[in-house]
Amino acid sequence: MPLLRNASLIFIALLFLNGCGEEPLPKPRAMLRLSYPEAKMSGWQGDCPYGFEYNSRAELEVGPGCALTLDYPRMKGAIYITYKKVEDNLQSLLTDAQKLSYEHVVKADNILEQPFVNKDQRVYGMFYEVRGNAASQAQFYVTDSTDHFVTGSLYFYAKPNYDSIYPAAVYLQKDIRKIMETLKWQ
Repeated sequence: MPLLRNASLIFIALLFLNGCGEEPLPKPRAMLRLSYPEAKMSGWQGDCPYGFEYNSRAELEVGPGCALTLDYPRMKGAIYITYKKVEDNLQSLLTDAQKLSYEHVVKADNILEQPFVNKDQRVYGMFYEVRGNAASQAQFYVTDSTDHFVTGSLYFYAKPNYDSIYPAAVYLQKDIRKIMETLKWQ
């Protein structure tokens, strides 16, 4: 019995000695790093009165009336583009596009307006960056002021959580800006 008792005491003493060491420190909080591949641009020119360059990583779907969808399945998001002919209704089209952008103000923390002008191609418009838990993270419109009007919106297929979708939103906002910069009327 004394041998068993001595062995137990030695075992407990070893545990205490082995357990002594550096004080444990909490690990710093880590953030999920999402990175996306560099955009590979392709030109698009269908039977519509406009064309542009877009990220070929998107799946392009052409709908009726020159409506387009650039689907990004890996990001669970899409850019929806619509075309309207200007027929003495430019003010109405501008009002509708601006109204659509500001419908998100209820959930948005901020909406940044960025005017766009390309005099050489006669492309004038506005880019809206929507920050916060809004349904759409970006909106835009472009026009030549006489014949053509194009609007676009970025949506994700998930409940908006700005912190989670922010990296994807920034990536797709760059794609939208590229569309605006390269858009040409036919």
